[in-house]
Amino acid sequence: MTPAPVTVVGIGADGWPGLAPASREALRHAEVIIGGPRQLGLLPPGECPGERVAWPSPLRPAVPGLLAAHEGRRVCVLASGDPMFFGIGRTLAEIVGAERLDVLPHPSSASYACARLGWPLHDTEVVSLVGRPLAALTAALHDGRRLLLLSAGAETPAEVAALLRERGYGPSPLTVLEQLGGDRERRVEGTADDWPHPAGDPLNVIAVTCRRAPGAVRLPLTPGLPDDAFDHDGQLTKRHVRAVTLAALAPSPGELLWDVGGGSGSIGIEWMRAHSSCRAVSVERDPVRAARVARNAEALGVPGLRVVTGAAPGALAGLPTPDAIFIGGGLTAPGTLEACWEALPRGGRLVANTVTLESEALLGEWYRAHGGELVRLAVSRATPVGGFTGWRSAMPVTQWAVVRP
Repeated sequence: MTPAPVTVVGIGADGWPGLAPASREALRHAEVIIGGPRQLGLLPPGECPGERVAWPSPLRPAVPGLLAAHEGRRVCVLASGDPMFFGIGRTLAEIVGAERLDVLPHPSSASYACARLGWPLHDTEVVSLVGRPLAALTAALHDGRRLLLLSAGAETPAEVAALLRERGYGPSPLTVLEQLGGDRERRVEGTADDWPHPAGDPLNVIAVTCRRAPGAVRLPLTPGLPDDAFDHDGQLTKRHVRAVTLAALAPSPGELLWDVGGGSGSIGIEWMRAHSSCRAVSVERDPVRAARVARNAEALGVPGLRVVTGAAPGALAGLPTPDAIFIGGGLTAPGTLEACWEALPRGGRLVANTVTLESEALLGEWYRAHGGELVRLAVSRATPVGGFTGWRSAMPVTQWAVVRP
């Protein structure tokens, strides 16, 4: 027997009066209405006689059991705004299947905000801070860009202002839009440098026009961030070699990288900055360096970087299957290269860098056995020589890049 459909109704701060006729009809005929306490409180009892059930916390693990408990009844799930825009709709689609959902959306908070501000929605980046680290905002900060931040609560605007000041974006104008679409809609404005407002309504969206302060570090989207963007002890893939390495690794949305011998975490961090859905695991045997990797990841806007403290190949056991692997250290450790090769699926990429003759000889053997590209990268910088200028060469880097057939 095919399970009954689940109707998902989006509702805004304007409550029942703002609902479309189809949404009202679905709620009137529902035998069970599931939602958050705030959304459920917007429904008039006389219009919606169905049993009201509040979501438990944590929500996601409870969804299958809660829906199973009401199997055979007409179920409506009440959601905030557009259920498929950072809402419960995605979770329901993943758990029960999109074919079982009948979604009736309401305008999203982002649509309302752009309408109030006169911003084109298609050219405005939306970042959710609900249940996500605030540090993730850093990756979206680019001079002149407009951002809409989905707030986690009343304290979020002040926290955002503090982060913007810390990251060199204190001059950025902020507009907080509260209770969008409702009777208590309100907006407050200021800049991150002198944010003057106390905590307001927890239902708010924060609009930011990014303005970089003079002298603040510029973090571009292209690989090869400045070396001084990273805290490091010398164990760092330098900027120009890093850019070439990222090009060889070729990140694509949703892919997973193993960064073996993380050092300062620069390769894994730049991999994740390539796209918001890119993931990475940094494997570093030294606990001090592993902690530094995590700090760098947070400072550069990718707090989701997973750090594993341990030596390869042992520390690689149990990690999820990678799409690409970078080996920046420990090449001569017995079994490391073999373990990485075996972990790669067909079409997976492996890139290994070294500056030692011993590791270079090893890469030469693997190149002869498996093909790919073996290149030597040499970088020289102009430096003073007395009253003149000459070239100072860094140690050449041998790089092997290969796609597993």
